Amino acid sequence: MIRYEYPLNERIRTLLRLEDLFARVYHFISQDPGLEHHAALLSIFEIIEVASRADLKSDLLQELERQKQVLEPLRNNPAISEEALETLLGDIDKTIHSLHGMMGKVGQHLRDNEWLMSIKQRTTIPGGVCEFDLPSYHFWLHQDAEARRKDLLSWLEPMLPIHDGIRIVMRMLRDSGKSVRYTAHQGSFQQMLSGRVVQMLRIRLSHEIPCFPEISANKYAINLRFTALGGPQRPKTCDIDLEFEMTLCSL
Repeated sequence: MIRYEYPLNERIRTLLRLEDLFARVYHFISQDPGLEHHAALLSIFEIIEVASRADLKSDLLQELERQKQVLEPLRNNPAISEEALETLLGDIDKTIHSLHGMMGKVGQHLRDNEWLMSIKQRTTIPGGVCEFDLPSYHFWLHQDAEARRKDLLSWLEPMLPIHDGIRIVMRMLRDSGKSVRYTAHQGSFQQMLSGRVVQMLRIRLSHEIPCFPEISANKYAINLRFTALGGPQRPKTCDIDLEFEMTLCSL
C-alpha cells in the first residue's frame, strides 16, 4: 500500500514538512560518504527555515498541554491500557519540559555560527558550494565520517525537543481517525464533511493500482481525482473504478 497524507490547515502542513525533513536528516547522517552528510546539512538548514515561519514552540506546547488534559482523566479506565497511557503521558511531560528549556528561536545556535551561515548562504546559488568556493567546507567533508556525524548530531541536538513534540502530536493525529474503504467511480470521489472538523486526510492505495490521488479539500468537502502518469504527456485521470482507504484525522 502507498499512503498519501494531505493537511487541511497551515499548522499541520508545517508539522508534516518538518517531520519529513527530520527523517531525511537522520537517514543521511546514518550514512558515511561526504555527499550524504552534505545532504544532511542541507536538510538541517531547511528545518530552521521552515521552523522560523511559525511560532512552532508555542503551538507544540499548547497542543501537548491540551492532549495531556484530555488523557489524564482516562487513568483507571478499564478500556484503556494503563501501561500505554502512562508511557504516552510520560513522553508528553518530558517533551513539555524540554520545550520549556529551549531558549530563543529554533535554530538560533546555527544562525550564530558564522561558518555554517557562510555555507548556508552559498547553498542558495546553483553549484555554490564547490570546493573552490568553500575550501573549508571541502576540508570538512573529507574528514572522518564519525567526526562529521558527531558535528551534525551536535548541530541537530538543540532542536530535538521540537522533533519529539512533532512526533507525539503527529502520532496522536494519525491515531485519531478510523480507516474506511471507499470506491472512486471513474477515478473520481467526493465526500461532504457536514460540519465535521478535519485536520488531515490519509489515503491508502494499493501498489498495483497505477494511479495516484490529487486531493482538494476544505472545511466543506473532500474531492479526490485519481490520476495516472501519462509519460511525456500531462497526467490523465484514471477512467476506472478503484478502491482506496481514507482516514479523517483530527485532534
